[in-house]
Amino acid sequence: MTHKRTQIVQADIGTDKNYKAVSPPLYLSSTYGFHGFEDMGEYDYGRSGNPNRDALGKAVAELEGGAGGVVTSSGMAAIDLVMNLLTSDELVIAPHDCYGGTHRLLTHRQIQGRFRTLFVDQSDPQALAAAFEQKPSLILIETPSNPLMRLVDIAAICKAAKKVGALVAVDNTFLSPARQLPLSLGADFAIHSTTKYLNGHSDVVGGCIVAKTAEHFEKLSWWANCTGVTGAPFDAFMTLRGMRTLHARMDIAEKNAIALAKFLKKHKAVNHVYYPGLRSDAGHKLMKKQQSGPGAMLSFDIKGGREAAKAVLENTSLFQLAESLGGVESLICHPATMTHRAMDDEARNIAGIKDTLIRISVGLEDISDLTGDLKGAISAI
Repeated sequence: MTHKRTQIVQADIGTDKNYKAVSPPLYLSSTYGFHGFEDMGEYDYGRSGNPNRDALGKAVAELEGGAGGVVTSSGMAAIDLVMNLLTSDELVIAPHDCYGGTHRLLTHRQIQGRFRTLFVDQSDPQALAAAFEQKPSLILIETPSNPLMRLVDIAAICKAAKKVGALVAVDNTFLSPARQLPLSLGADFAIHSTTKYLNGHSDVVGGCIVAKTAEHFEKLSWWANCTGVTGAPFDAFMTLRGMRTLHARMDIAEKNAIALAKFLKKHKAVNHVYYPGLRSDAGHKLMKKQQSGPGAMLSFDIKGGREAAKAVLENTSLFQLAESLGGVESLICHPATMTHRAMDDEARNIAGIKDTLIRISVGLEDISDLTGDLKGAISAI
């Protein structure tokens, strides 16, 4: 069986039938001609289908081990797309500490009456068991969680979900299929913001949802066409181009993240480091069970309150103060006022997102430079 690294490097390579181009060509056309009366070809209209988008969806699906991947205009569009499988009286169980945009989406879809939402600490067996008693239709998992890197047992939750007839969707953005394969653990869907690790260069916004079965893939494809949330051809072309170096990028970034986590753990100005790659982390044992590596995202809690966090954030030179993650460059952010500002104070407090929490996306720079940059920023407190 071909290795995943080889699969993604070779995805759509040498498939051009017209000129034998090694790299697949870009198809920007919005419309495609029919062969004749009632004789449509493979494509008819860009919203419904596009060669570049299909190539990307197929590549992500092959990495995840799914039946097919639907490429969307953003990661949030991918999360919203799977919600189209629900009716107004059905219940979604979501993580209490999920990404702020996901929390906002599910909260306001509930207000609209689209479906019911229950935010639960999925690492709490009793809370989760009580939620399952309400007969949910969909369980949304985010592991590692954003931004506290909490892990939950995908296989265990999927097993419990099947007993009540619920589907399971896992946001796999933080790890990508290079480090975690939710479908192999029992999930029905794997969701990605392709903006992040899959593209890897911070120059494209996109999303993808991979379905385990052909039936669900067809349903999601229908809804994506119906609602018009499909991704643009150029974005798909660029994302597949970026994905060819996914494993190489993840290897370097993860190695850097492990070194930075160890550095921060020993620093006297740091209260706590959230990174499953540390043996002392609560999720380390579970990480070894369901991941092939800890990934390149980590958070830490700084001593000295909000002003101390501000000093660190404003005194880095290599770490850019910005949202998003998964690019070749290193980023630093303040979740409470940036990625999770859409959550109200109560929701952030329940999730444990403090004003002293700092999240970093570790890039491919030399580790000595990254360590030096953080050391200098912390000394500014």
